[in-house]
Amino acid sequence: MIETAQAFGVDIGGSGIKAAPVDLEQGQFAEPRLKILTPEVSTPDSVAQIVRQQLDHFEVPEDTPVGIAFPAPIKPGRKLDFMANLDQSWIGVDVTEVFSQACGRPVTVVNDADAAGLAEQQFGAAKGQNGFVIATTLGTGIGTALIYNGVLIPNSELGHIELPKGKGDAEKWASSAVREREDLGYKKWAKRLTKYYGLLETYLSPDLFVVGGGVSRVSEKFLPYVDIKTPIVPAKLRNAAGIVGAAYYATTKWSGQ
Repeated sequence: MIETAQAFGVDIGGSGIKAAPVDLEQGQFAEPRLKILTPEVSTPDSVAQIVRQQLDHFEVPEDTPVGIAFPAPIKPGRKLDFMANLDQSWIGVDVTEVFSQACGRPVTVVNDADAAGLAEQQFGAAKGQNGFVIATTLGTGIGTALIYNGVLIPNSELGHIELPKGKGDAEKWASSAVREREDLGYKKWAKRLTKYYGLLETYLSPDLFVVGGGVSRVSEKFLPYVDIKTPIVPAKLRNAAGIVGAAYYATTKWSGQ
């Protein structure tokens, strides 16, 4: 692994598993990432073997912290009780144990939205921001990460908050996928986002919203029309956030054992 990397990050998604050595002084990849398609039958063994393959590809030393961003709530020492984007055989599995055994080394696992939020807080749009930051990812659903004075409050699922007037689950009404499926214009979609972020604003009084996901590349088309009082800004790390955040998180937990 290249000398400018201090950690290694992996971002596991329903369609692809992406990994790269990370330069934590710059908050970016130290080498181009390697992406391998997620197996059609994405069992714990099949996914873990791909992560092992990525570690071998980059020749990651055993004393390097390895962080894995995973698409489910992660509670260390407890087995998974919910899985949306991978095979249902993950339910009842200790995710950290599965990856550590397959990789032959200790690894650190963190929820994927939390990893992205940490990356933005440490290196991106929320860098230097004190107080309460809510980072969101607008994609197939709505992912959220809560960070207070640099400390992660893990496993929030505020994309599932219930909207008033019968609109139901927020991500089923205001996600980027819904915008595409219903062919909403960006200004019309921004009205839906105003209701969503306005509700979070009322309940939680954050100091900053950071908006990530692929659609953040065109944030100028919708963010100016999200009418709330709290500052709201586009993410900077975009698709690199999961890998960078997982690598950073691993360094905060690394024991070297």
